[in-house]
Amino acid sequence: MDAEVLTTPQGLMTIEAVQKVLNRSRASVYRYANTDPAMLNPPYDPTRLNPELRQSPEDPILFHPNEVARFAADVLGIKQVTIQVQTPTETATQNLLSAILLELQSIRGLLESQSSKKDE
Repeated sequence: MDAEVLTTPQGLMTIEAVQKVLNRSRASVYRYANTDPAMLNPPYDPTRLNPELRQSPEDPILFHPNEVARFAADVLGIKQVTIQVQTPTETATQNLLSAILLELQSIRGLLESQSSKKDE
């Protein structure tokens, strides 16, 4: 099974990407996932699809491509699993946010250099 999927900027897969790779319904992917409403990050379970650690319950459930490939091969018995990770293309919003970040970093550098001159 070969699949080319888009990932988050961190290289992680969304539920939709996992659904595409495993050729399963969204509900099936949720049934496979090692999640527990009473526990934010349950312990690793080799028989389940283990998501990446989350900071809060509102964070989306994301999966590492290697974990998806392991689950597909070891648990579902899919013989050959190849996941080609494709980073999303830059959008106008991402470009704008990057430009804002660069501008803020330059302002911070300028303010810090002025602050250190006053301290001398």
